[in-house]
Amino acid sequence: DDAPRDKFLEVAARLPKGWHVVIYFEADILEDLRPFMDAIPVPLVIDHMGRPDVTQGPDGAAMKAFRAFLDSRPDIWFKATCPDRLDAAGAPWDAFARAVAPLVADYQDRVLWGTDWPHPNMQSAIPDDGHLVDMIPRIAPTVELQRKLLIDNPTALYWAD
Repeated sequence: DDAPRDKFLEVAARLPKGWHVVIYFEADILEDLRPFMDAIPVPLVIDHMGRPDVTQGPDGAAMKAFRAFLDSRPDIWFKATCPDRLDAAGAPWDAFARAVAPLVADYQDRVLWGTDWPHPNMQSAIPDDGHLVDMIPRIAPTVELQRKLLIDNPTALYWAD
């Protein structure tokens, strides 16, 4: 949008050590945002993986672009969240699981999970958080991956000291 990116960069440059910036964007503007995000001098956490089209699978254009972005800096984290928002086919969100499981496996030290509770901007069809929890073993099928997703990575990001 027309937000003053230079002002955001000024604020980001003043953030204390250990802080990060969470960014939400739609997949179709990732390339436009790259210079701005590349200039942010603190770790980034990308909300909802930048909302890729999960119906294209793990090798879809949006997912490939997101992987290239992750590969550009070692301090970019992402939230593997919102199958209910990203997979229009509905529960059990198979397209989400197919597209996101390889991403979690390949970037297992930089992924976070959450339910997106209280589901902002959703007036109807609010998902059952229990069903969202059921997604965890589908995108992180091993105990080791689940521990990283739920314990080790949040601890490293939020409580590194």
